[in-house]
Amino acid sequence: MRLLAGVSGAARGTFAIAVASTALAGFAGPATASSLYSGPGSRPGPSILYETPAVAPQLTNTGIWHAPPILVSGTTAYRNGEFLYQDYLYDDHGAPEVPDPTDPRASGDTFSKPNGTYTYPTGPGYNNDAADLVEFRVKPTATTTAFRITLNTLEDPSLIAFSIALGGQPGQTYPFPDGANVVAPASLFLTVHPSGSRLVADLVHAGTDAPVTGPAPTVQVDLQRRQIEVDVPHQDWNPGQSTVRMALGVGLWNSGTGRYLLPGPAATATQPGGAGTAVNPAAFFNVAFRTAEPLPSVTAETGAITNAAWWRDAAQGTALANGDISPLYANVNFAKLAAGVTDNSGVPTTGPMDRILPSHFEPAQGANFSSECGLEGAEEPSTCVPEYQGNLQPFAVYIPPGKQPAGGYGMTLLLHSLSANYNQYIGSRNQSEFANRANPSIVITPEARGPDQEYEGLGAADVFEAWAEIASLYTLNPAYSDITGYSMGGIGTFKLGSQFPDLFARAQPTVGFETNNDVLASMRNLPVLMWNASADELVNASDYTQTAEKLSSLGYRYELDVYQPCASSLCSPVLPNHLMLAINDQFAPAAAFLGSATVDPNPAHVTYVVDTARDRPNYGIVGDHAYWVSGLTIRSASHTSTNGDPEGQIDVFSRGSSTADPVASGSQPGTGTLTGGNMGPLAYASLRQTWGPSLPAPPSDTLDITATNIATASIDVSRAHVDCNVHLNITTDGPLTVTLPGCDRTVQTG
Repeated sequence: MRLLAGVSGAARGTFAIAVASTALAGFAGPATASSLYSGPGSRPGPSILYETPAVAPQLTNTGIWHAPPILVSGTTAYRNGEFLYQDYLYDDHGAPEVPDPTDPRASGDTFSKPNGTYTYPTGPGYNNDAADLVEFRVKPTATTTAFRITLNTLEDPSLIAFSIALGGQPGQTYPFPDGANVVAPASLFLTVHPSGSRLVADLVHAGTDAPVTGPAPTVQVDLQRRQIEVDVPHQDWNPGQSTVRMALGVGLWNSGTGRYLLPGPAATATQPGGAGTAVNPAAFFNVAFRTAEPLPSVTAETGAITNAAWWRDAAQGTALANGDISPLYANVNFAKLAAGVTDNSGVPTTGPMDRILPSHFEPAQGANFSSECGLEGAEEPSTCVPEYQGNLQPFAVYIPPGKQPAGGYGMTLLLHSLSANYNQYIGSRNQSEFANRANPSIVITPEARGPDQEYEGLGAADVFEAWAEIASLYTLNPAYSDITGYSMGGIGTFKLGSQFPDLFARAQPTVGFETNNDVLASMRNLPVLMWNASADELVNASDYTQTAEKLSSLGYRYELDVYQPCASSLCSPVLPNHLMLAINDQFAPAAAFLGSATVDPNPAHVTYVVDTARDRPNYGIVGDHAYWVSGLTIRSASHTSTNGDPEGQIDVFSRGSSTADPVASGSQPGTGTLTGGNMGPLAYASLRQTWGPSLPAPPSDTLDITATNIATASIDVSRAHVDCNVHLNITTDGPLTVTLPGCDRTVQTG
């Protein structure tokens, strides 16, 4: 594992490597002081949240290229004399398999199913991602027209090729050369492909494939940046100041035949699979200029998923299945390029969108589907190899319409389910209702490195890297931060909420529960609204009931709403109760619960459970502090929780706040009905515990500390409303060292 502290040295090989200075202009800077906590003492959350944004080599510039990347997928822009198109990540799925009527396999949709079905060869260098387009650029120079593509993975350029259709008239299509099995309007085709130990470019006339006479285009490969540049001399083709129609596809190359490599029914070491019964499948895995990819959606009348292309590849898959990518093109205005016009009108500023995150971590290039995490009998999520390994990661975000609030946006983490991806909620009410509150909140759904990382290890780091990225782009009010999610995302709500409770004002897990109820003690100051289903096929009543009972016994604020079994024909035939609330897609009461609540950074009473099994220091994920208590370490790894995690607990009450603990109401039963969704009224039974008002108490310069298996602790006296002379009432089951930073005072006891 390597932490990308900057741009690593370029890999060297037989391909030409571009060597020039790196241009980093246009990248997001560190979060503004108001976007993340910047007060005294320890900062809430893990250290990765506060790291300077990573610099991914693929997003850097060299040579003639200077414009900053867009980083919003499916968009185009003109910047600094360059035309840019930003593609989606990990969307290189090609065309859908041609159905075989004799095949008895079910074809049910899932929340992570791609529209295409192509799979990569299993041999080295493909990495399940070799034809994944990240970005396309065009720039005219005095003597050439320069094109540049950036790939997500580029270990072996001898395996890939791409073709650009230039010009042409709508409706008049020609086949792409070299056996691509795809057509589009074109006057010329420019194809970059391997030849021996280097990449070469062919510029041919559409319809005849006759070479254009003149100097050959030149190709440069930058393995460090995973970029390929091709320069076409003006003697061959000069667009002048015209507007030129362009289309682009990326595929794999067969060096033996000197043509595109076509997928077969199943992948081998040297041939891709997933073509099913198609006789002449399209060769392209990824197509550019998809600026109108539809959002996944649920039909309100039927509850049916009408577009299950969660990787935003519906238009791409349909076009490739038809063998005609005419609908996917860009009209590039060379007059704008010559004038250096800046035009970002194609980049949305509000609403749902997919963004690209440069990560600090890259276990490897590409994707790895060889292991499963978080499933029964699978590997432990915290140590399991994630599916999506590269240092560019996708995430979904919703920016509320209208002006930015004067004090900054709120921020809501909306965590995806098991077997789902970052687009699970895009375009849904689940997303927009959490965003469009009285205090507008930006809603983020990270990919979390795969469908099953369970928000541990690298999956947890991805969540906070996405948060930091948004904090560097927008002004956030850290007091308005909340966490929510569905199924595995509901479990993640408890995991991250209990590990870093001082980050969040409120938590709202749907069909989730906590897998280690001991850690719920950390959520003293984090109210919870649980939505569950009484006959859930995956999250049993015993699971969520034990979580609710633990919160109740601790005297904490919570509400558990248990929905009756699904009685609607709209419910999923596979998981009718577990998916009921997702299909219903009505979360207004949950959004109201989050409401305008704010984080209290300095509560009078702090309880925290250190669960070292959830820590991953190499990813900047360590839970050893909350509010004004920090530096927590456990004394013995043999002291474990009910699920075997080494843990310790500390409870500190400050009498300097002049208040006593509020009195809990005890769990009170109730009933209710959720309306306004796709499935009609949904009835639920509830249990709810609230707090009465905090009662005044005589102030005292005293801290009451109770510790179990805690070796060290630090307390910020000013945030705890006491001073350096504070009296410490300590109850501990062994030696404990308490440090008061800034007071030159350490107390050892036990």
